[in-house]
Amino acid sequence: MSIDEAVLSRGTDRSMGVGKRRLMTDRVGRRHACLSISLETELIVSSYVLSVHLRDLLIRIAETYDPKAGTASGVSAQDLLREVARMPDLPLPHGFVASGYGGKGSATRTPWIGVFGESINTQAQEGLYLAYIFDSTQTSVTLTLQQGVTRLSDAYPKLGDRLRELKRRARHLRAGMEPELAAQWAHTPIFSSKLERPRAYEAASVAARRYEIASMPAEKVLAEDLRVASLLLRDAAASHRVWLQQPAEDEPIAYEGEGHLPLPADDALDGFRPNDSSDYYVHIRGGRRRRERHHEELIKDFGLHVVMRGYQPITLGMYPRDLVLRRPAVDQQRSWLVEGKAVKKGNATQAVREAVGQLYEYSYYWHQKRGEPKPHLVALFSEDIGHYAEYLEEHGIASIWRAEGGGWAGSPTAVSWDLAVGA
Repeated sequence: MSIDEAVLSRGTDRSMGVGKRRLMTDRVGRRHACLSISLETELIVSSYVLSVHLRDLLIRIAETYDPKAGTASGVSAQDLLREVARMPDLPLPHGFVASGYGGKGSATRTPWIGVFGESINTQAQEGLYLAYIFDSTQTSVTLTLQQGVTRLSDAYPKLGDRLRELKRRARHLRAGMEPELAAQWAHTPIFSSKLERPRAYEAASVAARRYEIASMPAEKVLAEDLRVASLLLRDAAASHRVWLQQPAEDEPIAYEGEGHLPLPADDALDGFRPNDSSDYYVHIRGGRRRRERHHEELIKDFGLHVVMRGYQPITLGMYPRDLVLRRPAVDQQRSWLVEGKAVKKGNATQAVREAVGQLYEYSYYWHQKRGEPKPHLVALFSEDIGHYAEYLEEHGIASIWRAEGGGWAGSPTAVSWDLAVGA
């Protein structure tokens, strides 16, 4: 049912009748003619539910919102925003709820509708959520996967520092998204405001899609976009948990135990604890070894990527191995052993040699000698290794590397495992 045919129905007490309502035509001059709803004060109570479709709701808010009108009851757009939480016809994915926001006391320049995954996060102050954010001119609205910005103010009181941190976190979260999907949601929001909060919304966006009010897509398109955005949110939330589990810069890194831990049953990232990407030293038998930020960044980004491909990345309890992958739906017996190498100054020779030696050694001592099936071998590199990909294939090792422009390319075996795209 569209807003033109909005129905005000009593939620529980039907003995009081349908109440008063009045519809009048209001042409607003933005190429859209729709019926504005004059709601008697008595109708904006908890016993009534406003039934409105998403497309009409977004258009109506854009065409009636006036930040100078304040937030009091009776202000049309503000009343609509307050009613969002109780609108039954919005195409929310299962397990999601919505709420509108137009400001407290004074009206915000950029009103928004939050869409929250109840199992992920139900507040906008921190964590991740979806939001339809209107620009300050109300000529467009952007569906964005947002990071909460309010609580971050405590750790980063200066706006410039806060914006840089939000952008940095957004880049890390995007690294865990499927490259093709990330490219489709690569819009950078611009909310046309110099105020602090809208600028923070821009920096906090992980993925986004913009809609012009004058050419709003059909309801089915909006519903499908929201469904896809909810999947992106779930993936980003998994990446976000990994981010929060990373040690602080001054936190010592220790490896505990050497055996396999039980395979977690529910969460694909429960066994994934990538180390901080800052340079650090690890103590091993025979001396002290330095690991560099590029190596840890490589392992972390690839680990987040493989979750999108149905794998479970595991680093916990796997030292000295970089990464072990499991994919019970495809192979319940064999795992994938991954050794990551940062290619320095474009010279892949040393990186390839080290990867081959370590993969063979770890496969033999940490799997075969322990009675486990020989794992699939994967050499992971920070950049293209050229003709060495064929060499590794001949030796039973799949190779994968960062592709230009993002994503992961790889050898034929890696492609057959759905870990990379063909080079």
